[in-house]
Amino acid sequence: MKVLISNAGSTSLKFKLFNMADETALCDARVERVGSLDSAIFTYINLQTGAKKRLEGLSVPEYTDGINLFLRELTGENGVLEDIDEIEAVGFKTVIAQKFLGDHELTDEVMADLARGARIAPAHNLPYIEAINVFKRLLPSARMVGAFETDFHKTVPFERQVYSVPYAWYEKYGIRRYGYHGASHGYVAERIASLTGGRARRVISCHLGGSGSLCAILDGKSVDSTCGFSLQSGLPHSSRAGDIDPYIFPFLLGEGLSAEEITRGITKNGGLLGVSGVSGDMRDLETAIAQGNERARLAVEMYLHAIIAGAGALYAVLGGLDALVFTGGIGENSAMVRARVCHALAHLGIELDEAKNEGAHERRISRDGSPAEAWVVPANEEINVARRVAALLRRG
Repeated sequence: MKVLISNAGSTSLKFKLFNMADETALCDARVERVGSLDSAIFTYINLQTGAKKRLEGLSVPEYTDGINLFLRELTGENGVLEDIDEIEAVGFKTVIAQKFLGDHELTDEVMADLARGARIAPAHNLPYIEAINVFKRLLPSARMVGAFETDFHKTVPFERQVYSVPYAWYEKYGIRRYGYHGASHGYVAERIASLTGGRARRVISCHLGGSGSLCAILDGKSVDSTCGFSLQSGLPHSSRAGDIDPYIFPFLLGEGLSAEEITRGITKNGGLLGVSGVSGDMRDLETAIAQGNERARLAVEMYLHAIIAGAGALYAVLGGLDALVFTGGIGENSAMVRARVCHALAHLGIELDEAKNEGAHERRISRDGSPAEAWVVPANEEINVARRVAALLRRG
């Protein structure tokens, strides 16, 4: 069974093709700067031979062009397929359709709810809708499957899902905490169980990247998360505000700002970027701090406090901690962030090994004998989605 996983961003496309007979990854590719007429970049790697191809300065005005670019490569000189029809399914890390929390074939009904969910996650749902429709045209014999990010959190007890708002809002509009980054947290749950031989029952997964959240995992299942109704919640993100007092919105309306200006401020110009005024990228911020930029330092301190406070709250929910896991772009690559978080949570039993903390590969970074372990687990959302797609296909 060949399953293609596609990740659609506002200006990018990522692809990974798996042979699910043995879960072998066959190739990996990405198209950057979708929408450009002269500066798009295409990168393709045949994971079986190691052959690489990189093209720059391309014209990729639409998703159709980027997807066609990739599909042609699959049967080309460095391809891994003889015929494009070998792809039985295309899986998508879809974000939210309020009526569909699990893994679903992308029927007209599911697509309609995905479109409705674009009001909650416009930056995510709209690119996926466009990419899905393109794949439906280009691969009509393949099944299209959405592995929704909210699925992993459906095991969270209901009292942790509801908001303290009129209950009719939940019944009529679906206002509740959904939780996100489920593919990443779900992979962490599987991987940390394997790495620790099952001894890590109480786990806090820290998905830290351009978008981020913490998840409390008990015996492999999500029991709480820092994300809520939308991806604008929880930790400060690269350019999204995360949790803020909801009354800020009507207050600023009264000060003369428009709803559009306020929404743009908390979704596009907030988070690390908004506070630092420099960048939403942790690498840039660490450089700026080294150069004495105080607002960059303030942004990072704010971010670290949110992680530490969130982990403390999830520790209380779990009633203890066996493993703290870092994943995502920041979680995997920023030794500074990991060190600061681990030192602040030392009272929870984490004893960091400073030497092991350097680097970006999968490993335990706590000292031998540490009461609670700390780990780095590189994100592998694609295999999580591929497994879910394959399971759905096998069920018929």
